[in-house]
Amino acid sequence: MTKLGTATHPNQDRATSKAARWRFATTAAVLSAVSAVGLVTAAPASAAVKQTCGTYICVATAYQGTRYVQDITVFTRDGLPGTLRAFAGDYRNSRANDDRHVFSVNRELGQPGSGRLAVCGGLDRSGRVIENHCVLIP
Repeated sequence: MTKLGTATHPNQDRATSKAARWRFATTAAVLSAVSAVGLVTAAPASAAVKQTCGTYICVATAYQGTRYVQDITVFTRDGLPGTLRAFAGDYRNSRANDDRHVFSVNRELGQPGSGRLAVCGGLDRSGRVIENHCVLIP
């Protein structure tokens, strides 16, 4: 009679250790892949966020250095929808009938050596410009 967990055949030890190595290798590969994805999607350590508010809207931006803009967030202070606009350098975009929107930019804007970069947002309602507001990044 054999005890539980002991090998009854000489090749059983080899098979069990082979299965254990396979599980270990698979687990290690999955953890490596998950870690790599986490590193790719994580925000860089050097990213900074700056936000200012006007009378009707707030504009926030995530940026790196003096020219690379990751995103521009524009939202209304009163929570009422309108056409939200984002613009900086040669980037222009808008979103109709929303009270908050994140515009994904992910590129370098402006000309090097031209001073501070103005990252702006705007609000239009009923075809009229209600407010334009800018964040200056160094």
